[in-house]
Amino acid sequence: MKLSTFTITSIGGRMSQRISHSALFATSFLKTTFVIVLSIGLQQVALQEPAHGLDALERSASWDLINPAQQEEQLRLAFTELGASEQLINEYLSDIEEELSDERADRLDILTRALIRHSNDLQRSVNELEVSIDQGNYQSIQKSLANLKSEQWQSLPVLVQQTYSAWLARKLAKNRLFDEAINAFAAVDPTMTLDPASTLFYRAASHHALLNKEEAIADLRRLLENEEDCPTRYVRTAKMMLADLQPLKEDSLDEISRIMGDVTRRLDLGRTDKQVKSQEQKIIDKLDKLIEDLEQQQQQQQQQQQASSGQGGQSEGGQSTPMNESQIAGGSGNGDVDRKQIQQKDGWGNLPPAERQQAIQQISRDLPTHYREAIEAYFRKLATDRK
Repeated sequence: MKLSTFTITSIGGRMSQRISHSALFATSFLKTTFVIVLSIGLQQVALQEPAHGLDALERSASWDLINPAQQEEQLRLAFTELGASEQLINEYLSDIEEELSDERADRLDILTRALIRHSNDLQRSVNELEVSIDQGNYQSIQKSLANLKSEQWQSLPVLVQQTYSAWLARKLAKNRLFDEAINAFAAVDPTMTLDPASTLFYRAASHHALLNKEEAIADLRRLLENEEDCPTRYVRTAKMMLADLQPLKEDSLDEISRIMGDVTRRLDLGRTDKQVKSQEQKIIDKLDKLIEDLEQQQQQQQQQQQASSGQGGQSEGGQSTPMNESQIAGGSGNGDVDRKQIQQKDGWGNLPPAERQQAIQQISRDLPTHYREAIEAYFRKLATDRK
């Protein structure tokens, strides 16, 4: 017997993930045990196993897409709470069924607009929000988000609250307003909406864009618990996002490049607030640390080379012995690096182009070539700040 999603209580992304993994392990273990029991001829055990028990074991996802009958029941209840007559409710449900019959239809958009159809206030709110997003009116957007916490909003049916909040958050994410989207998603339990797949996908996408690695991975894994109820585009994109995020390391040039992309996005939206300045400073700090690490690696390499060169000693009679072919020859320098000169900002912008390019190549020698622009931009900023 399958449980309705509206009877499931969400305990949070991470806890749901642990539960799903534990259930998956239990399913695998019990299935293996069952096969062994059959193989030794104890068929009576199989006969005693209830059919619904096996079905429950096979179902390990923490969320499910509700079937048409459950959807109609939940919609009918919500419309009744909104004060719609029986005749109007039947008309609404008939229209919804017709719209959803199109495979290309946007399920969350159709269901959300249907739920607010009986409320003039909600329809006006949606229209104002869409205009605010198109015009980039962030004060109005913040006002819409604040309304989600009002007493009037909390008095609406839970299905209306959750589905509309998910729709709002997705709308913000589609317009690259990821900070606001995360704020709206905070009020959403995916299992309480009429489209949990879309809710999980766009929440994960918002976390991915903001480099919230752990939160994004938790949502992506939860989404993929139930691939059969997900649109194919969600499944494929989710797997690519997982493959993209898992190897991401803190303070790597890859991470720095992504933060630069986030700053570019914010500037494209016309933002120059504290968050943008904070992100810009984070880029500078991380580049400083990266360059310092590269300097230390270079020092260590030179010291190792110097130590290795001392192993080629003198033989009897003053004749030198040849160095081992597998040994790296050391230089004549002492291996020390003048850190002050390397970090000195003055004069960088005045260096001849050839010398500046040579320095950049030296810094990015062991890094992917497409990161060279990021390093050059860093030094160009240093030169600009000194003028």
